[in-house]
Amino acid sequence: MAASLHHMMEHPLGIFALLVAIAVLVPPLTRRLRLPDLVGLLAAGVLVGPHCLQWLDAQGETITLLSDIGAIYLLFTVGLEIDLEEFNRVKNRSVGFGLLVFGFGVATGVGIGRLFGFPLVSSLLLGALMATHTPLGYPIVRSYGAQRDESVIVSVGSTILTDIAALLLLAVALGLGGGNLTAKGITGLFASIAIFSVGVVWAIRWLGRRLWMRSITDENRVFLTVLLALFIASLGAELAGVEKIVGAFLAGLAVNSVLPEGRVKEQVIFVGGALFIPIFFIHLGLLLNLGDLVASVNTLDFTVLMLVGALGCKALAAICAGRWFGYNNNQILLMWSLAMPKVAATLATAFVGFQAGLLNATVLNSVLAVMVVTATLGPTLTTRSVVALMEPDEDSSQPGLASTTAPASATSPTRAVVRRPLNIVVPIANPATEGRLLTIAARLLKGDDDQRGQLLPLALVSPNLEDARGGLNRALAAARERLKEASLIGNSLSVTTRCLLRLDEDIPGGMSRSALEQSADLLLIGAGRPDRLRNWLFGDLVDGVCRTAHCPVVVVNLNKESNTGFRRILVPIKDLSSNAREQFELALRLQDSASETSDSHITLLHIHDPRFNRHDRSWMRDELLSWSSRGDAKALDLRIELCEGPGVDRIIHRKSRDHDLVILRSQRRRVAGLPIPASDRTSNLVNQLACGSLVISDPLL
Repeated sequence: MAASLHHMMEHPLGIFALLVAIAVLVPPLTRRLRLPDLVGLLAAGVLVGPHCLQWLDAQGETITLLSDIGAIYLLFTVGLEIDLEEFNRVKNRSVGFGLLVFGFGVATGVGIGRLFGFPLVSSLLLGALMATHTPLGYPIVRSYGAQRDESVIVSVGSTILTDIAALLLLAVALGLGGGNLTAKGITGLFASIAIFSVGVVWAIRWLGRRLWMRSITDENRVFLTVLLALFIASLGAELAGVEKIVGAFLAGLAVNSVLPEGRVKEQVIFVGGALFIPIFFIHLGLLLNLGDLVASVNTLDFTVLMLVGALGCKALAAICAGRWFGYNNNQILLMWSLAMPKVAATLATAFVGFQAGLLNATVLNSVLAVMVVTATLGPTLTTRSVVALMEPDEDSSQPGLASTTAPASATSPTRAVVRRPLNIVVPIANPATEGRLLTIAARLLKGDDDQRGQLLPLALVSPNLEDARGGLNRALAAARERLKEASLIGNSLSVTTRCLLRLDEDIPGGMSRSALEQSADLLLIGAGRPDRLRNWLFGDLVDGVCRTAHCPVVVVNLNKESNTGFRRILVPIKDLSSNAREQFELALRLQDSASETSDSHITLLHIHDPRFNRHDRSWMRDELLSWSSRGDAKALDLRIELCEGPGVDRIIHRKSRDHDLVILRSQRRRVAGLPIPASDRTSNLVNQLACGSLVISDPLL
C-alpha cells in the first residue's frame, strides 16, 4: 500500500492532482488570516516540499513545466491588466514617476548588493527586484471612487515603464551572467532586445487587428489564439537571448491593446489565476529550504536592509514626484502605497535569478519577507490614504472633523440633483422569494415627477446542466412560468415590466451580460441559501456577479418573516462620500414609495472615532442633517445617531433590532491572479442582523 501511494506521488497525474488540491483548499484558509493567497501557497509548497514532508520534488519534470507556464502567465496577466487608456491620459507624468521609481530602485538594489559583496551581475538583479512593483491597492482605490484622481493614474501608469525596464534589466543581467561581457556582446544583446520587443508587439497587434477581431468569431478559437501568442512570444524571447517572462509581459501589453474587455479576456485571466499561477507559487515554496531560512537569521541585517530599501526608495520617488507635480500629502501617500507592493514581477525576477544561479537562497528568503510585508502594508496604507483623500477639506486650524465651514459637496441639498428613473434587472429562480424581490425593485424604479423606469425580470437556464438532469424542456417551461408570474406581479404593482429569458452556461456571467445588454442601472439579486462548504470551495453566486457586473449590484437578504414595508430603515454611514449618499438615496426611494407613512423614518448611524470631541460630533450631525433638504412637500423623518467606536458590528446589530431594514455597502476587491484579502465584515454582519438588509456592491472593473 505504501509503495502504491509512493508511486502515485511520483506519477504526473498524482503530482498534478496534489497541486490542484493545494490550489483549491489553501487560499480560503489563508484569507481567514487576512493574508494574500500566495502566502498560503508558498507555505503549502514548503510543507509538501523536499525539506519537509517530501511529497513533491522541486526538480520534477511535471511541476517544472507547470511552474514555467505559471511564471510566464503571471507576467502576461500583469501586462494584460494594465489600463492603457488611463496611462495615455497622463503618460508624461507617469513616465516621470516611473523613471524616479526605477532609478531609485536600481540604485538601492545595486548599492545593497555591492555593500554585501555581491558581483555586479547579481547586484543588477537586486536593482531589478527593487524597481518592480504591483499596484495591489488599485481595486481599493476604485471601490472608493478615487480611480480618476491624477495621482492614482500616474502611479498605475508608471507600472508599465518600471516593469518593462526592470525586466529588460533582468535580460541584460542574465546575458552578462552568460559571459557576454564584451562590448560587442552587450551591443548585440541590446539590439536583440530592441528588435524582439518591437517585433513581438507589432506582430501581435497586426495579427490581432487583421485576424482575431475580423475572421475569428468563436470565443474558444480566440482564447486559444491568445495562448498561442503568449507561448510563441515566450519562446521567441529565449531565441532572442531575452528571458521568457520579458516576452510574456510584452505579449500581455500587445494583446491588451487589441483584445476588448469581455468573456475571452476574463477566460484568459481566469485560467492563469485559477491554475498555473498558484502552481508557480507552490513550486517557489518547494525551493525554500527551512534550514536555510533558519540560517538566514544570521543575515538578518541583509533582510532588514532589503526591506528598508524597498520601502525607502519608493517613498523617496513618491515624495519627489508629488512635490514636482504639486500633489498634497494624501496623494503622495497614495502614490507610495500603490508603488510599494512587490509581488508579481518581483517574485518572477527573483525566481529566474535563483534558477540561473545568480541569486542565492539568502536573497530569495529576503525577497519573500519583503513580499509579505509590502503586500500587507501597501493595501493598508492605500485604504488609509484614499479615505483621507475622499474626505471633505479640513480647516488646518481645527483638529479632526472640527471644521466650521462645510464643503459645498456636503452642504448642497440631497435632492438638488434630479432623481432619474431606473431600469432594474431582477434574476428570478426561487418562487418563494420572487414576489418580494420584484416588489422591492418596483419601489426603487420611480424618478422625479412620477417618472418610472422598467422592471426587467430575468430567468436563466443552463442548457448543459439541465440536459444532465434530463429536463431542458421542462426547465424552459418552468422558467417561462416564472416569467409569466413575474409579469402578473409587475402589472399588479403598476410598473412597466419586460420579461427576459436567457440560456447561458455561466449563470453569474449571464446575469451581468443581460444587465449590460439592457443598459440596466441596477442588478438586484437575492442572497440565496448559504452553503459554507460550497462557497468555501467554489465561491458563491453573488461574488461571481459582482466580479463581472458593469453596474452596482444590490443583494437582498430577507428573513422568512420579513415584509417589504420597510418603514424604519437604518443606514450605517462610514463617511460623507458619494458611496454613503447612494445608501441614503436607496433609503429615500424605498420610503417615498411606501404605502404607509405613519411611524416611517430613516436613521443615519455614524460610528465615530473615540477621539472625536463635542465639536467634531456636532459638525458631523449637522452635515448629516443637511441631507434631509428635499424638493417635495413630503416630510422626511430623518434621525441621526452618533455612536462611539470601536465595535461597528456590535452597534449595527443592536440598532437593527428597532428597524425593518438595514442598507449596507460591501467592498469586494480582487486583483485577478493575485487575490488580496477582501473584507468579509459585511457578509458576517448580514447573518447576524435581526432584520432584512440590502447590500450595495460596486462593480469590479
